[in-house]
This record gives sequence, C-alpha cells and structure tokens, in this order.
Amino acid sequence: MSPSGNRIERMVQLVRTGEITVFVRRAREFEPADLADVLSALDEQERLIVVQALPPELSSQALAEMPEEEHAEDTLAALAPERAAEIVEALEDDDAADILGELDPVQQERILSTLEHRAEVDQLLRYDEESAGGRMTTHTVTVRDTATVAEALEDIRRQAEEIDDFYQVFVVDGDRRLVGLLPFKGLVVSRPDRRVREFMTAADIAVSPDLDQEEVARLLARYNLPSVAVVDDAGRLLGRITFDDVIDVVEAETTEDLLKFGGVPADEELAAGWREAVRSRLPWLYVNLLTAFLAGGVVYLFQSTVQRTVALAIWMPIIAGMGGNAGTQALAVTVRRLALGLIPRQMLARVVAKEVLVGMVNGLAIGGVVGIVAALVGEQPWLGLVVFLAMAGNLLVAGFAGGFIPVVLERFRIDPAIASSIFVTTFTDVCGFLLLLGLAGWLLL
Repeated sequence: MSPSGNRIERMVQLVRTGEITVFVRRAREFEPADLADVLSALDEQERLIVVQALPPELSSQALAEMPEEEHAEDTLAALAPERAAEIVEALEDDDAADILGELDPVQQERILSTLEHRAEVDQLLRYDEESAGGRMTTHTVTVRDTATVAEALEDIRRQAEEIDDFYQVFVVDGDRRLVGLLPFKGLVVSRPDRRVREFMTAADIAVSPDLDQEEVARLLARYNLPSVAVVDDAGRLLGRITFDDVIDVVEAETTEDLLKFGGVPADEELAAGWREAVRSRLPWLYVNLLTAFLAGGVVYLFQSTVQRTVALAIWMPIIAGMGGNAGTQALAVTVRRLALGLIPRQMLARVVAKEVLVGMVNGLAIGGVVGIVAALVGEQPWLGLVVFLAMAGNLLVAGFAGGFIPVVLERFRIDPAIASSIFVTTFTDVCGFLLLLGLAGWLLL
C-alpha cells in the first residue's frame, strides 16, 4: 500500500475506533482529494459522523472531490438542514449546484431555503449539468472599461478576497457586457491614471451557457486557455469555466466512452452490486448474441463445404478474429477523432479511404503469412490460396467497416462509441466466413 494509502487507512481506523477528535485534528493536514478518499472508504453512517464533526469548509471540500458514484448528495441530504446549508455555503457555487442537482426537489428545496447565496445556485441549477452553464462558477473578477489602473487594482483586491483562484480579469461595460480581458502585465507596467480600455485585449473567445461541456473542453485545450467566459445572448457576462473544471469533464467523458466502447452502459457505477451490473450489461449481450447468430447462419449455409474440407474449421476463428482486431483498431482511431472533433465533414471520405488502404496493406502482409502456413500444413494445395484471399479480403473489409460505420452512426446522431463495435465485429465475422467458405466452395465445384 502506498504512503497515501496508509494515511487513509489510519484515518479510517480512527473513525471506527471512535477517536473523532484526533481524526478532525489530523484531517486539517489532508488535501481535499485525499480527505475525499477517506470519506469514500467509510460506510454511510461513518461518513455522516465525520461530516458532522469536521468544520464546514473541510466537509465541503471533501464532498466536492468525491466521485459521483459515491453519492455525496446522499450524505448531504441526511444532515439537518442547517448543517447541510453551512456546508453548501462553503462550497463554490458550481460545486454546490452539482451536488444539489442530484437531490430530489423536496430535499433540494429543504437545503436551498436556508442558503444566503441561493440566487447564484438557483441560476446554475437551471442549466443542464453537462452544459457550460452547469459547469461554470458565477464568481468572476471584473473591472469596468472606464476604470483607471488604480481603480482596477482596488476592485481586483476587493473581489479577490472572496475568490480562491482566478486566472483572468474580465472587462465589462455598464450593462455587464464582456468587452475585453485585462492583461496582468499591462496592469503592472501602466500608469495609475491610464484607462483600462486603452490596453485591454479583445475577448474573442466566449461560450454560451447551453454549449456542451465537451465542446468547452476542446476550446480550452485548442487555445490553451486558463479559463473562458460564459456569456448570454446579449454578451453579458454570466460566469467562467476554468481548466481544472475541464479536467473533471475530460476524465468523466473518457470513462464514459471507454465503458460504451466495451458495451457497458455509461451509467453503471463502480460501486454498483452484481445485480445492477447484470441488469445493465445483459441487454447488450443479447444484442451481441443476435449478431453472433448471423455469423453462425453463414457457417450453416456452407456446412457441406466444411464437411468436405474439415481443415477449413481451423482457419475460420483465425480469419474472423484477425478481422475483428483490425476492425477494432480502425474503429478506435475513428471514434477518437470523431469525439475530439478532428474530422471535418469534407474529410470523411478521406478518413474511410485511409482505413481501407491500411486494411488492404495489412491484409496482404498477414494474409501472405497465413497463406504460406496453410499451404505447408494443409493436405489440399489450394487451401493456402483460399486462406490468403480470405484473410486479405477480410482485413480490407475490417478497415472499411472500422472507418465507415462510426462516421455513418455519427451522421444519424447515434453515439458511435456505444454502437460501432457490435456492427464492426458482426461485419468482419460474416465477411470472413463468407470469403473463406465461399472461395473454398467455389474451388470444390
């Protein structure tokens, strides 16, 4: 166990032996993420004891860092409304909205009714949790475009007392419309009586509150921004999204896509029991079973060919398996590029053509090897040629399927991460069996 793991285990033991005073004292030395790990290792009743004992600012930081599947909102809902409100008050408004948004309306209102800064949290709760509005914080550092450097510095000092971190200073007009960004260097080197509008930079990049969080993440990564402004239709500043918020988005989306790619529903939680796991995965296994019947049907059509040349049975799983692997490679690359928005519409045909070319070259290389082996170990001299052609053809088909199917699904607004693998595997299995058994049957005529 790592040193960090040992510390967490010792903290858990303190709770379980009733040494809560010692726990609270030592908790002050923990980073919020590590304290969240401690809470995650406790059962619900132990977690409740700890959250009630810790100062509100420590409890809030730990709850905000807990993974979604640990349901920090359940702990919050189990507290008395006054205590829950103290913890929520200590949260950043975007974190407060994230946690409260998971509660049912009655529990939500019970806590919101006691909040001092309810208006800010209510504003964020109106937006979808996976949109820019749901991710933003309304706490921003702003200065008026008419302010002097001296006035701007005073405004920044005053606002910074209420904000933990800020990476940009937004310049707004009298109607709070975003008109620019204040460069820190200009603020430092300019005369105290110089107007902010004289050296502010253009605020070319801002996002709508309805923009999907993945698009926000791409924007910050593309332009290497520390944060981005969120504005309404009139250009008025609503809030900001920082790069650390985006890290959470990227992690969540990557996990979701990985689960989908494996045919596991994205909402299956790590802490779910075996019954929930079976319930979420079984439907996709039934779909896979249906597609497997299609491949089995192809073999059934050629059963007389297989009976006459039993050696074909050896090569069937090899050709189908290699086709599936090649298709998955092409699929993974294409789905990733689609997810990152790296494939413009005018380049879709080029992407598919590239995967077909890769599949053809790989097919010739792999097909040559297995064809030689089949010719050397088989009793029929034509078997090597059949295996070579079937392998080469199936890898070419795999490249086409891996590049084409996710693009088509994307066009029809079907998530390619969750649906593509089933179609690609079926496509390569069916084509592999058709090529191998069809060519063998033709040569046996």
